[in-house]
Amino acid sequence: MTHVLVLRFSSMGDVAMIVPVLRCLINKYPDLKITLVSKGSNKSIFREFENINFFEVDFKLKYKGIKGLINLFKELKNLRPTHIADLHSVLRSNFLYALFKMNFFKIRQIDKQRSERKKLFRNKNKIFKPLTPSQFRYCEVFNRLGFSIDLTSHKFPDPLIISSNCQQKTKDFPTNLKWIGIAPFASFNGKIYPLDLMQKLVSFLQRDHQVFLFGQGEYETNKLEIWTNAYQNVYGAYNLGSLNSELEIISNLDLMISMDSANGHLAANYGVPVISLWGLTHPFGGFAPFLSPSENMLISDREKYPKIPTSAYGKKIPKGYEEVMRTIDYGDVVVRSLKILENSKRHQNL
Repeated sequence: MTHVLVLRFSSMGDVAMIVPVLRCLINKYPDLKITLVSKGSNKSIFREFENINFFEVDFKLKYKGIKGLINLFKELKNLRPTHIADLHSVLRSNFLYALFKMNFFKIRQIDKQRSERKKLFRNKNKIFKPLTPSQFRYCEVFNRLGFSIDLTSHKFPDPLIISSNCQQKTKDFPTNLKWIGIAPFASFNGKIYPLDLMQKLVSFLQRDHQVFLFGQGEYETNKLEIWTNAYQNVYGAYNLGSLNSELEIISNLDLMISMDSANGHLAANYGVPVISLWGLTHPFGGFAPFLSPSENMLISDREKYPKIPTSAYGKKIPKGYEEVMRTIDYGDVVVRSLKILENSKRHQNL
């Protein structure tokens, strides 16, 4: 039996972008055995795939250091994969790549376009042109392994059925309102829309729509709790208790508004329209939500701040660039939101 081992250990957003590729792979090769190697926190993202085995890795405990990686290699080798797709290409996966290669396994790595990335993100002599989107670079890895797939054949699944647990928590919501998800935070400050402007957006949209706020950790949830208590049609999705439950809501949204962050990718995977707000990063970096049209990507003013994008993840904030996202007009976000909602028919999967 053909057994494909897929390696991707990183943050949730990067891992979520694998989903459309796996759908196309499984659709064309339904008899494949697939083992996905990733962090345990990412498991729910792949709940739709009944025939994918999830291999959880923890590099802080069991697989820590060189010894841990060697043990991980031995365990993965014992699974007897016939093909290995390294969709990460970082120090850990490079080490595993070398071990698999020395043992004559068929393995291919993602091309991260590192040279092109440096040219896009450098301050001087910036070459401002788009890199290949991550989803397509993932696809290339499988093609080089011998699986002929392309993303033009992709089909979105139906929205997830909302479980009784979620229904119980949302049963008092007005049934005539469309659903909007808003994820105001990101991993780095260079990607976060000013919270005073975001609050204005929440305040406006909740008048005629049901708003779900997405965030995690004490800092984020404390901030969002204030808005949840202040407005009638706002609910903190972090109260649902699990990523599984959050995905049920996300898949049934009419619109998601997010930073350049994981929630945008999770929504896009279900065909939900995503308005993404871009600060020190840029869609040209290759991390835009899947099939998102350019008019749904609102970008900070590059004429005023020509160093944008400064990095792939928004880590680098040049002096004077702390407020770049204030150049994204709050009114533009409202207008684009209402345009999408006007044409949306809420998923009736309740």
